[in-house]
Amino acid sequence: MDMELKILAAEKVEKHRRLIIRPRIKVWMTRAITTVVLWTSVVQLIALGELLGPSLLKGMHYCFSPSVASPDVEKFLVPAKVVLPPKRIYKNNGYLMVSCNGGLNQMRAAICDMVAIARHINVTLIVPELDKTSFWADSSDFQDIFDVDHFITSLRDEVRILKQLPPRVKRRVEQGLSYSLSPISWSNISYYENQILPLMLKHKVIQVNRTDARLANNGLPTEIQKLRCRVNFNALRFTSQIEELGRRIVKILRERGPFLVLHLRYEMDMLAFSGCVHGCDSREEEELTRMRYAYPWWKEKVINSELKRKEGLCPLTPEETALILTALGIDHNVQIYIAAGEIYGGEKRMASLVGEFPNLVRKETLLEPSDLMYFQNHSSQMAAVDYLVSLESDIFIPTYDGNMAKVVEGHRRFLGFKKTILLDTRILVQLIDQYSNGLLSWDEFSTAVKEAHTYRMGSPKRRLVIPYKPKEEDYFYANPQECLQLLDEPLKNTVLTKYMVLI
Repeated sequence: MDMELKILAAEKVEKHRRLIIRPRIKVWMTRAITTVVLWTSVVQLIALGELLGPSLLKGMHYCFSPSVASPDVEKFLVPAKVVLPPKRIYKNNGYLMVSCNGGLNQMRAAICDMVAIARHINVTLIVPELDKTSFWADSSDFQDIFDVDHFITSLRDEVRILKQLPPRVKRRVEQGLSYSLSPISWSNISYYENQILPLMLKHKVIQVNRTDARLANNGLPTEIQKLRCRVNFNALRFTSQIEELGRRIVKILRERGPFLVLHLRYEMDMLAFSGCVHGCDSREEEELTRMRYAYPWWKEKVINSELKRKEGLCPLTPEETALILTALGIDHNVQIYIAAGEIYGGEKRMASLVGEFPNLVRKETLLEPSDLMYFQNHSSQMAAVDYLVSLESDIFIPTYDGNMAKVVEGHRRFLGFKKTILLDTRILVQLIDQYSNGLLSWDEFSTAVKEAHTYRMGSPKRRLVIPYKPKEEDYFYANPQECLQLLDEPLKNTVLTKYMVLI
């Protein structure tokens, strides 16, 4: 009996011990699991802080300073939240790769066209590749000239843009499964719907090799025209380095007074390409002709320089430019910023212009060599700086109706019809020749020059439409009227005698 009682007592003690140990094990396990969860959370928070910290604290310098900022300072140092447009959701029909051709402004307009086309046929646009094979041999990529992140994000509600092809699509291109073409120039949007889209659906990737003037000036839906403007005037923002340099130049010029930008397109490549040799000696004529034939994509035919000049298709020479600026009544002491590359003939050719307008300046004379060192061998980046200065000038005068002249003209219209004197070279060369031959007095010559340009100053006007002759009608980017506030009549203050603020 005693033995049975001892056994029962032992069993109760063991059972009681188990009841005590199990709760202890549960408590220990609970504590262990809680500790692991908390530690994992801490590690994740630290990692998240390292990832987001710099962006969240950007601009809040007091966070990294031993001094404590006041609540008022904290309130103003918090960076403004960047509101991005919502992504556009659509079925992607394929990928559009673009290889631009030409100079900066030719490529700029082409990029605007390609975005509009990509949007209309619902494809993903790959950040365009810039021309590196032209005369200028500029090695700059898109991101060296334009703010590529702003370009992508600012248009995300219109079109999907990627910096490069997705890996699987890239492999298709490497295997030769893409399709390359040069679209027909000045095409209506229906051409891309009916001809290009079926090719895109079949091949999934299309490479466009030439992009200049691939979209018509007129006859397009208003939303297409406005998107071209949005890309040109908002999405294509230059890099911070280029914009800073442009601001510095404008600041220096403004501190000295009003300034005029003269786009003097009397450079070797322009003369060789156009075949315009007026004012050149026989040696220079031969040099320019050789250069034209050396580039297979330039005109390989005999060009009658004098005939082209009389038709108004040649840039004015520096000597002719000096005469016209004087006839227009431009103050001889005003600052004239030369927006151009190296002038053909150098100081000798510029002598007459400098003699009449001694206050000529360039990037190279306003800044130190070290300021331009990074941009020096990149013609498109240098042209971008000139573009920014041209937009800010009191007057902009191009001596040749090329791509920069047209695109800057249109941008200045967008900025409030800022004064742009659009020289009518066909009339001017006739007047110059008559004056040089003694057929016109100076007063007659000057009056005729002023009258010819009374309403050629960037004032509001309707874009000229010439059916079936797109090359002869007004260029969309010179006068994007769908994006501008137009008036029924030209502004009264664009009359020459009242608008000349630099006389």
